[in-house]
Amino acid sequence: MKSLLFCLLLLTVAGVAQAQVDLFSAARNGDLATLKQAHDAKANLDTTDARGFTPLILAVYNNQPDAATYLLDAGASTAIADGSGNTALMGACFRGYLPMVKLLLTHKAVINQVNRNGASALIFASTFGHADIVRYLLEQKADTSLHDSRGYTALDHARMQENPEIVALLEK
Repeated sequence: MKSLLFCLLLLTVAGVAQAQVDLFSAARNGDLATLKQAHDAKANLDTTDARGFTPLILAVYNNQPDAATYLLDAGASTAIADGSGNTALMGACFRGYLPMVKLLLTHKAVINQVNRNGASALIFASTFGHADIVRYLLEQKADTSLHDSRGYTALDHARMQENPEIVALLEK
């Protein structure tokens, strides 16, 4: 009887472990059916892979809005950062995905959270020339005074990138 219970326990643990692996792939590829199966199998939606990526970060970074929405609605955290301290919101700002930025902020992403280098979502959007995201973050009260670890603000980055549109937005 003990060996049967042990085998059932192992199968359950193996099933949850497989659900976790499938969760990362499903998030990256926008596979809603697999996301739902993994969630139903009690997979931890906030688990991280070896690089610290959560399924939500992978869904956002790979521009999978349906997967990101599913994960957020199922309770995935917007606050968890990857191994470099980057959140899903920072990834959306880096990649230039305005709809993802809006989705994440609707789900209470912390707009002024900073990574290990002190960079914020606004600094990422400014550095990579995403004026539409800069404009939206400013409307949502992003802090323009935050400095990264080198002492640069979002405005400084916009100036270094010679982006007059973003400079003008940040100088208002």
